[in-house]
Amino acid sequence: MSDLVQLTKQNDIAVITINNPPVNALSPGVPEGISEALDQIEKDDAVKAAVLIGGGRTFVAGADIKEFGKMTAGKKRGAGLLPLLLKIEDSTKPIIVAIHGTAFGCGLELAMAGHYRVALASAQVGQPEVKLGIIPGAAGTQRLPRLAGVAKAVEMCTTGNPVKAEEALKFGIIDKIIDGDLLTGVVAFAREVAGKVAPKTRERNGKLGNTAENAAVFAGARENAATKQRGLRAPLAAIDAIEAATTMPFAEGCQLEQKLFIECLFSDQSKSLIHVFFSEREVSNIPDVPKDTPLIPIKSAAVIGAGTMGGGIAMVLANAGIPVLLKEADQAALDRGLATIQSNYANSVKRGRFTAQVAEERLKLIKPTLTYEGFANVDLVIEAAFEGMALKKEIFKDLDRVCKPTAILASNTSTLSIDEIASATKRAESVIGMHFFSPANVMRLLEIVRGKATSKEVIATFMALSKTLGKVGVLVGNCRGFVGNRMFGPYRREAQFLVEEGAGIAAVDKALTDFGMAMGPLATGDLAGLDVGWRIRKEYRHLEKPGIRQPFAEDKLCELGRYGQKSGAGWYKYDASRRAAPDPAVDQLIRDWVAEAGIPQRQISAEEIADRCLYALVNEGARILEEGYALRASDIDIIYINGYGFPSYRGGPMWYADTVGLKQVYERVMEFQRQHGEIWEPAPLLKRLAEQGRTFADVGKEEGAAA
Repeated sequence: MSDLVQLTKQNDIAVITINNPPVNALSPGVPEGISEALDQIEKDDAVKAAVLIGGGRTFVAGADIKEFGKMTAGKKRGAGLLPLLLKIEDSTKPIIVAIHGTAFGCGLELAMAGHYRVALASAQVGQPEVKLGIIPGAAGTQRLPRLAGVAKAVEMCTTGNPVKAEEALKFGIIDKIIDGDLLTGVVAFAREVAGKVAPKTRERNGKLGNTAENAAVFAGARENAATKQRGLRAPLAAIDAIEAATTMPFAEGCQLEQKLFIECLFSDQSKSLIHVFFSEREVSNIPDVPKDTPLIPIKSAAVIGAGTMGGGIAMVLANAGIPVLLKEADQAALDRGLATIQSNYANSVKRGRFTAQVAEERLKLIKPTLTYEGFANVDLVIEAAFEGMALKKEIFKDLDRVCKPTAILASNTSTLSIDEIASATKRAESVIGMHFFSPANVMRLLEIVRGKATSKEVIATFMALSKTLGKVGVLVGNCRGFVGNRMFGPYRREAQFLVEEGAGIAAVDKALTDFGMAMGPLATGDLAGLDVGWRIRKEYRHLEKPGIRQPFAEDKLCELGRYGQKSGAGWYKYDASRRAAPDPAVDQLIRDWVAEAGIPQRQISAEEIADRCLYALVNEGARILEEGYALRASDIDIIYINGYGFPSYRGGPMWYADTVGLKQVYERVMEFQRQHGEIWEPAPLLKRLAEQGRTFADVGKEEGAAA
């Protein structure tokens, strides 16, 4: 028998234990071990029933995702799990599956083949395959509706969200919740059912519903997937497979599921989502910061600035259980900030995200202040003041004076130099950038900006802290705009140029949302506030190269006080609920401005709009990668998926360019250079990789400088 599976006995009950740490993935060796154990149990007349349980911290958290890569790489695919699951179901002795931790993906498929399922109250079950762009591939879409009913199966397989044990019991996915020791409880349960006729899940048809009921469920699910999971293939494939469970015999349903599973697995969407899965884990690997680097304890914090960002950051800290001082310059600003925080928590309670008691506890962790009193005791200060270098340096000078020597000083800046900010202190090694994304209490991304002097301990602390705060922390180098906003500049520049050349405002945004972006580039500007970029452009205007074309329409909108949603008008006009509508007045203004500037107008295709915006993004990303401001192309992808609404099923901008083919991307960039001049000069790395037939994913650390 495989070393990964052990067979023991408790008198008349056999116990099969899966031991494949850390998460008991069903990687090669595990199914074989279970199969051998079943053979031995069948031959042993003393055994009346068998228990299947996971050793360690969980039952089976899913498949080994690396195996999917092997399958798409053309390595031979065996029979899969289906024969083993039928063997479990056809056992002449009851098989009871005991779940603790998680039974996800093929872990739940394995459990559903058992005759009974019991679980600890803390356990969770789920079919999260859709999050990797695939569907269950071992009869999950066929057995789950037979246990939980069609509607619940559709919900679980299309969202991929886990279900807690109590809910799983209610829907019939599990048969009993065990109090106390799981093994003791399941062995007792096994003795109760030993000798009884064991129900086979595949033969249970009572919950498969009727045609009329199911038609409404499937129609609603398809409509929901089209809006909430726009562009994704896997949710629709999962619905098709579950529908087959209601219209076909079990074996035929399994065949259709297999066909859909393979189609999804070999799709670009699945490859992209699997890339994202591994890339999110890779971001915490910093080559020059060893994993055993000591961390600095962060037990208390302070935030300077109670505006949109500062208030959101204070909530993030409080949500993680970290007490936080929230400082403002005057009482009115402080009151406004606290009112917004209270309103945000009240909305979360209203939506059922947590109870009023939890909201109250979190609010109590935020202490308002107008002075630096108490700052001497905190472990971390995050400055979230107005984006101006002089002001930030003044604040850091004060912080250096009032904070304890071991305190870390962080700036929530989106573009300004961390090194220059650190120069206002005598502790540059303790200064770091924390670029949160708005709204800070919602957005997952956190760019962690290392300065020249930032210590390894501080970097390691912040990579760990980002997880505590529920964020995806990505380490970036200190350049203007860091990684995200530096790339966003050319992306939005092209969007504005396209409008100035004759493309409609809505047409530009639609081309990018049709590609899969959460919002179009112009609507995004309105959401963030057009004045933010305007202010930054004015601060950096002296660095712009003379004679290079710059977009001007957005600056002119700002001069008219059109800042976007906050002022009720920007590229679009907004009602009291901030719903956007086209504004003919803006169209007329732009016609007047471009006529005055002598810019020829033309018809522009959706393809050109998407290519110009996206390849501007990719070209700048290639420069950043080569200059070493991002450690890996995949880090850039994670920044864009989590901070800028790039569709995860396209894998991020750099991965997307790889799927198009860098030769093709390079040729298109060269075409744009011929048409629009030197702002489209191809990045040297893009040129080199295109000529060598390589990809951004191939680029190792050796390609760039140190960050």
